[in-house]
Amino acid sequence: MTPSNDNNPYLTPEELSARYHGRIAIRTLANWRCTGNGPKFTKIGGRILYLMSEVLAWEKARTVESTSNYGRRC
Repeated sequence: MTPSNDNNPYLTPEELSARYHGRIAIRTLANWRCTGNGPKFTKIGGRILYLMSEVLAWEKARTVESTSNYGRRC
């Protein structure tokens, strides 16, 4: 599955983890699905799929200019 392919705009949990260079574990994504902290997802036939536009929207919502805007101190 190719994330940039217009014919298939979905990412699997494995592909989403790879997007973040493995720094977000597949298990973390599963936990986020349970708590509602991660990107919106679709479940089709028992498979979890992330729509790329939802991933981008989730990333954009978490983009900050500095750590002071994020609620942490340097």
